[in-house]
Amino acid sequence: MKVNTIGIFALLTALCVALPARAENAQMKRLLETGECSGCNLAGVNLSGVQLLGADLRNANLQGANLSGTNLEGADLTGANLKNANLTDTFLTNASLDYAIMTDANLTNARVYNANTSGAVLTGVNIQNAEVFGSGISVGGE
Repeated sequence: MKVNTIGIFALLTALCVALPARAENAQMKRLLETGECSGCNLAGVNLSGVQLLGADLRNANLQGANLSGTNLEGADLTGANLKNANLTDTFLTNASLDYAIMTDANLTNARVYNANTSGAVLTGVNIQNAEVFGSGISVGGE
């Protein structure tokens, strides 16, 4: 009986670990196939170098995600959580970052032209060598 209990516990533990990973992979797959992932949990994912032009990432959790070299031109990131996200070399022209949480996001060498940032939390954003025009992102944030 004790062996069966241990086996059942091990199986349940494995399922609890695997199910969130599967859900995350399904959401990432949906984003890559459709360009839509509003409200998705993509925390910590690697989307480096991906073309996400016009992607719908409203209210998505991208905390700690690697978006380096990603093309997010025209993407809707309204309300997205980009805390500690790596946006190095990212292209954010005409993107909507309204009400996004960008605390400690790394925008080194990013190109941010005419991005909407109304209500965005920009505390600690790194914009070293970034090209930022026509948006609310600046040294010291908003």
